Amino acid sequence: MNFGQALEKVKAGEKIFRLGWNGKDMFVVYQKGYPDGIPCNQQTAKAWGLKEGDLFKCDPYLQIKTANGSHSMWVPSIGDILSEDWEYIR
Repeated sequence: MNFGQALEKVKAGEKIFRLGWNGKDMFVVYQKGYPDGIPCNQQTAKAWGLKEGDLFKCDPYLQIKTANGSHSMWVPSIGDILSEDWEYIR
């Protein structure tokens, strides 16, 4: 499937990935964000110059599970956007 189709799947709650990725068990999920805010933890407050507990608003974003098992915000590359080898996991 193409990236447009994959984007619709991820926004519907599916996990998406590319067959061409080298990383084992890598996939992308859609995070709905916190449009009404969520209380900052100490690390977020320090990074943004806020007080712990202040409301932190966050727009939706894509997040990837990396090859080493950690998670990171993710932006597709041009190659990802133009690829036709997208798959999804329910």
